[in-house]
Amino acid sequence: MIYQLLRKSARVVLLAVVTLGFTTISSPAVQVQAAAISTKAPLTAETQALQTLNSFYKPALQGQFPGAVKGLTIGVSTRQDVIKKIGESEAPGEDADAFDVYHAEMGHPGYAIAYKLNRIRELRYFGTNVERQTNIGGITLKMVKQQWGAPSASKTINNGKLVQNKVDYIRGNYVLSFIFNSSTDLDHINLTKKIVK
Repeated sequence: MIYQLLRKSARVVLLAVVTLGFTTISSPAVQVQAAAISTKAPLTAETQALQTLNSFYKPALQGQFPGAVKGLTIGVSTRQDVIKKIGESEAPGEDADAFDVYHAEMGHPGYAIAYKLNRIRELRYFGTNVERQTNIGGITLKMVKQQWGAPSASKTINNGKLVQNKVDYIRGNYVLSFIFNSSTDLDHINLTKKIVK
């Protein structure tokens, strides 16, 4: 009788665990049952960074980025389209070659957008500041090459006192560039139209 009551209590607790997502259970028997039911392992920071990396692969073929700016296209979308989609820039560019900057805040990624004749000419993705390792901060040069193969081009660029490595991948009519401060420190991702020679 007591055993049946304990068993019934364990089922109730287990049901609460499954439906409500409780994670702290005192009974070892219930913990084992709950662990057996759990089929979805939590994503590691590396897995999440890999998902972020791969989320850029297909949209780049259309001249787009994933996420908040999804649907905005290089050479097509206007500054007004951008403002309608993500709002006014906190730091608008001051001349024709400058970028409108959208700062990363509260888990939202940062972007910079440059225009030519009022149409997007370049998109930059800076990732998030919060839990950065699960986003752009976890993407390494080795990871990019393992996932996407050898780059179309690679060169060293000087950005003030900073020496960066720019790794390009041709995606249809567009170039997706990864700008690394070091092989394990991805600064940002660029998307531009491919220059036809």
